[in-house]
Amino acid sequence: MSTELINMDKIVSLCKQRGFVFPGSEIYGGLANTWDYGPLGVELKNNIQQEWWKYFVKSRGDMVGIDAAILMNPAVWKASGHVENFNDAQVDCKNCKARLRADHLIENAVKGLKVEGLSMEDLDKLIAENEIKCPKCGSQDFTPSRIFNLLFQTHIGPVAKDSEAVYLRGELAQSMFTNFKTVQQTTRKKIPFGIAQVGKVFRNEITPGNFIFRTLEFDLMEFEYFIEEKDWESTFDYWLEQMQQWLDHIGIDKSKTRVREHTKDELSHYSKKTVDIEFETPFGWKELYGCAYRTDFDLKNHTEKSGVDLNYTDPYTDRKFIPHVIEPTFGLSRTFLMVLLSAYTEEQIQDSEGNEEKRIVLKLNKKIAPYKAAVLPLTNKLNSQAEQVFNQLIKDFSVEFDISGSIGKRYRRQDEIGTPFCITFDFDSIDDNAVTVRDRDSMRQERIKITDLNNYLSDQLKK
Repeated sequence: MSTELINMDKIVSLCKQRGFVFPGSEIYGGLANTWDYGPLGVELKNNIQQEWWKYFVKSRGDMVGIDAAILMNPAVWKASGHVENFNDAQVDCKNCKARLRADHLIENAVKGLKVEGLSMEDLDKLIAENEIKCPKCGSQDFTPSRIFNLLFQTHIGPVAKDSEAVYLRGELAQSMFTNFKTVQQTTRKKIPFGIAQVGKVFRNEITPGNFIFRTLEFDLMEFEYFIEEKDWESTFDYWLEQMQQWLDHIGIDKSKTRVREHTKDELSHYSKKTVDIEFETPFGWKELYGCAYRTDFDLKNHTEKSGVDLNYTDPYTDRKFIPHVIEPTFGLSRTFLMVLLSAYTEEQIQDSEGNEEKRIVLKLNKKIAPYKAAVLPLTNKLNSQAEQVFNQLIKDFSVEFDISGSIGKRYRRQDEIGTPFCITFDFDSIDDNAVTVRDRDSMRQERIKITDLNNYLSDQLKK
């Protein structure tokens, strides 16, 4: 993998041209920081999610999953502290009316300066002292910083004034805490064990853009791992190591990652220790994953506020206690982006006539590539015979049938979308019942019998 930072415009352009990600509601001018995943994007995203579930849930005996509702009783968010504490500081430009997050405004203007935990007054002072300009219009005239809550609010009922206010979930965790007792009793899991979930999360925050890195709605993959308090440090270290191993497994460039522990001022209201795995993006070092020690804050609060006993009873000693929790959080949308940044490669190669040309290739991990192979008839005269090969493969693999353009252009197109293998059906195939299989990364070609093709691909995709 290249150690150079990729130009973000190249990733955004590739995603739109090849069907990975599009701007949301674009025909109406779009909506800021909303994006739609296209045919290739949804396959890549689903493959990442399924591989995560297999890696952290299905392959382990100490993990179970749930799929909870997005809407919850608003009392949940009051008990969790999100209504009171889930806030950011914002300022408005008096000239162009742009609404901006105060911390992002300062950090983008003064590189290397961290402002987590500062008061409104301190943020305003930094903006004034550094003569920070509005990124939209260049003005230096801002409103004072003020707090706004990140939870999206909506209403249940046909008439807003008579309806009950509820919130779109701002994190996945709370449903795993409120369901803890039911899940534990129905599965009979003994501590330590985890509850995992993948799903949509919504945050009404002012975002700086940066493509799909920070959006109003996004996908998380997360689990709460329930333990005894005495085991928290060793369990925390274990899961942090597992998260780093996952980076290799999914094909994220570890040379562009680092681990950073939160300062006391940065810690969320529920956390005693939080560590981020950060990725070096074209727009700076940014959080990719987080691992937090939430102590017994959530289960204890929900026990007190709901009146339901969420204690765990040790089956061997009958000792009752509120479990403590280690929470590894994986941004699915961010994983998608960092996988693309890690896989995007530009190479200089020679064409069939010996001329230099640039090859763009997504060297995606084969497990998560949208298509595992593409079937390419050499000419349109061979389409019907080549389609029989496609129909043979589609039962076992995600495969594309690509007939548009010269064979060279089709190779380049499949390279750009990360397809591991191109399968060419030529005139010799009619006589020898074999096809030419081209490897994406090495461009090496070999002749494979059509009857052996499924087994060949299966073996190659396991490597």
